Amino acid sequence: MKQLNIGIIREGKVPADSRVPLTPKQCRMLMDKFPNVKILVQRSEVRCIKDEEYRNEKVEVVEDISVCDILMGVKEVPIDQLIPSKHYFFFSHTIKEQPYNRGLLQAMLKNNIRMTDYETLRNEKGNRIIGFGRYAGIVGAHNGIRAYGLKTKSFELDKAHECKDFEAIKEQYKQTKFPPFKVVNTGIGKVANGALETLEALGFKRVSGEEFITKEFDQPVYVHLKYKDMYKHKETGLYDQNDFYKNSQNYICDFVGYTKNADVFINGIYWEKGGPVYFTKEQMKEDSFRIKVIADITCDIAPDSSVPSTLRAAKIGDDVFGYDPHTETEVAPFLENTVDMMTVDNLPNELPRDASNDFGKMLIGNVIEELMKDQSDIIEQATIANGGALTEFYAYLQNYVDGV
Repeated sequence: MKQLNIGIIREGKVPADSRVPLTPKQCRMLMDKFPNVKILVQRSEVRCIKDEEYRNEKVEVVEDISVCDILMGVKEVPIDQLIPSKHYFFFSHTIKEQPYNRGLLQAMLKNNIRMTDYETLRNEKGNRIIGFGRYAGIVGAHNGIRAYGLKTKSFELDKAHECKDFEAIKEQYKQTKFPPFKVVNTGIGKVANGALETLEALGFKRVSGEEFITKEFDQPVYVHLKYKDMYKHKETGLYDQNDFYKNSQNYICDFVGYTKNADVFINGIYWEKGGPVYFTKEQMKEDSFRIKVIADITCDIAPDSSVPSTLRAAKIGDDVFGYDPHTETEVAPFLENTVDMMTVDNLPNELPRDASNDFGKMLIGNVIEELMKDQSDIIEQATIANGGALTEFYAYLQNYVDGV
């Protein structure tokens, strides 16, 4: 197997992210298992895992990581910190042509950087093989339920980022008495399943869609909605998964029954521009619109959003803002006759040690050995740029790069 010199880079984006792609024990395990793997960790004061913890596992901590061919981080690397001609792994947030990262992709092309995006790493079935989605769901659901408690003044929970880990959060749930209320959770991937973990840990009862809409309960309940439960073709009224993925613009979201019966909405569905929305601003004005809190984990910003009240991304520690449906503007949180929006876009960073450990397991299980191969379809198809040009899989980004 070829030699792999991997550098764990210091997160440079502001505000700084404290997660890591590999924990100290994971680094040590990899180097012990694979003699051809050498890992260096760049010094950092912002990580949730301290430099000393890496040193304790006999992982070398350095300032200069330019000797490494492969550089792994989490968030986007600031342009002035890019090292030319390296193979980078991080979440670039460019594949949807995000305007705020055009300059980053331009700089990577100019600097002959090979860019492999974690978000685009997929197996032969097309499913993502790595990500922080599970903890986005876990934390997003917790934040949404916590916001409902503050909105209704019926219970209190600690902020996720003030807790040691998910186990500590679950201990809180055991000691909290919850009133009856109804939660709708949407999605089929890691985000939605992470949210389900929280709802199960809370001890809420799972009910069917019909029960959710037609009954009231004397305890907290939730319903989990998948694509087939909500979407139907505009003409046929049917749902076809393959057609939906190709032509989502031809479908509508049959969600009105839930807007009239849910108190909390946890959104964990991936959405593309032009796809069906859950509801409109006008529907939010109606007296029948019951939802009091929306935890929009996907956090697509309106107007390019399935949730029209997602006006902006919130920040950890200040994770909720109010939305007044009648004025269609942001207001203070926890007011009457408003909808409270939880829209943090880096939720896993609230439980960074848990999230990092989980991410590292996926990286080791699905990616590291692919890097050892002379040729890997998984790596190749996830690589956005190489040799100063976009790869064939991402040639559609050329106009985005050119600013057309």
